[in-house]
Amino acid sequence: MISERVTGALVIRTALPAEAGTIADLHRRARSTYYPDGLPEADLDWAEAWRGSLERPDGHVLCAVAQGRIVAIASFRTPDGASADTVRLFQFHVDPGHWHAGIGTALHAACVEEWRADGKRTAVLDVHTDNRRAQAFYARQGWIPDPQNPPAEGDHHLFLRFSVSGE
Repeated sequence: MISERVTGALVIRTALPAEAGTIADLHRRARSTYYPDGLPEADLDWAEAWRGSLERPDGHVLCAVAQGRIVAIASFRTPDGASADTVRLFQFHVDPGHWHAGIGTALHAACVEEWRADGKRTAVLDVHTDNRRAQAFYARQGWIPDPQNPPAEGDHHLFLRFSVSGE
């Protein structure tokens, strides 16, 4: 488990439950860039939802901190019903004001490092079809369409897979 990783002026560490509100605000800002008609579940208490994620004993949330501010987050865990060597990346967001600074790449590398240390072989995620920027990012990191989970008719998500072990 990564407690803290320093990459230049960027610190990547485990997020704390007390940071749920800050993380929820970053999450809303990032998601608003790819939902043209407004955020779904706008009435959801995202701070409470993040607090639940941060307190899950089977989950993990990493955050990237630059100049004392959280600028990116990644939430992952073994999905229910999946094999123990699979991890699901549930949320991965970089604050839009910090795009193209290498923060996402550094955070992704920290995730992969932790997944390898935890014995994970495969990572999965889903990405919104309108989020072309994220799709391009994931492709650059080595994610591919998941052949075991093709998109269903009318679904607005693409399912991707990543070989953690590098095979």
